[in-house]
Amino acid sequence: MEEKYSVLMPLYFKDNPEWFVLAFDSIVNQSLTPDEIVIVCDGPISEQLQNLLDSYKIRYPSILKVYYFEQNRGLGLTLADGINFCKNEYIARMDADDYSVPNRCEIQVNILNENPDLDLVGSNVDEFIDSIGNPVAKVRLPEKQEDIYNFAKRRCPIRHPTLMYKKSKVLQAGNYRDYRHAQDYNLIVHMLLNGCKMYNYQDVLVYMRVSQDFYKRRGGWKQCKLILRLKKEFYNYGFYSFSDFVISGIGNALVCLMPNKLRGLFYKKVLRK
Repeated sequence: MEEKYSVLMPLYFKDNPEWFVLAFDSIVNQSLTPDEIVIVCDGPISEQLQNLLDSYKIRYPSILKVYYFEQNRGLGLTLADGINFCKNEYIARMDADDYSVPNRCEIQVNILNENPDLDLVGSNVDEFIDSIGNPVAKVRLPEKQEDIYNFAKRRCPIRHPTLMYKKSKVLQAGNYRDYRHAQDYNLIVHMLLNGCKMYNYQDVLVYMRVSQDFYKRRGGWKQCKLILRLKKEFYNYGFYSFSDFVISGIGNALVCLMPNKLRGLFYKKVLRK
């Protein structure tokens, strides 16, 4: 039975040092301790973040591995390299501003071990702004394979920071690609097309931090064009029908082009439960 796993966390200069401490401490203190934590710095980082990394390197010399890239290249390319840097088959994703519950990784490792046909495990999440004790939205996702597959024809059926997946299956699906704010959706669909089996644990394993900037980054004409290009790719690969493409594409375009405040309200009231 596999018990060793890697944690993959990207870091870049805009990440808040206090939020990074909360995220790192939550993942390093898991009930099932990670075998390694791989942090990939996407371009130069702040002095505060570097000081924290130096401190963590002293405290966790056998666990923490840090890789640096001179230029900011975007999350997709950063994670693609990070996957290759990880040495274990099981990899848990973690963002630098979220919080993992203490037994998150133990639960996910056990699910993968008990269900060897599964290739990826995510979970429901609560979204918060200032405190994990005061969530602003609850995200409830489809649990099993058929529902996950059908949900993916409209939007991403997995919350990215909750993932634990098998490295070999990620690589077989082509790894992460350079899709701004959609690299997770792209990977999930390619894994589904590759026959990967997925499961969403129905309790909250990760608290995700959100802000007005969170919704802003999911809007605008540039993001709209990227999402439509992504949907067109899914159609070309045969993931869904032309009617699925039209319905999904129009829906995404409308959300992208909404005013930011309206988009935030739409996410909270319609896309969240």
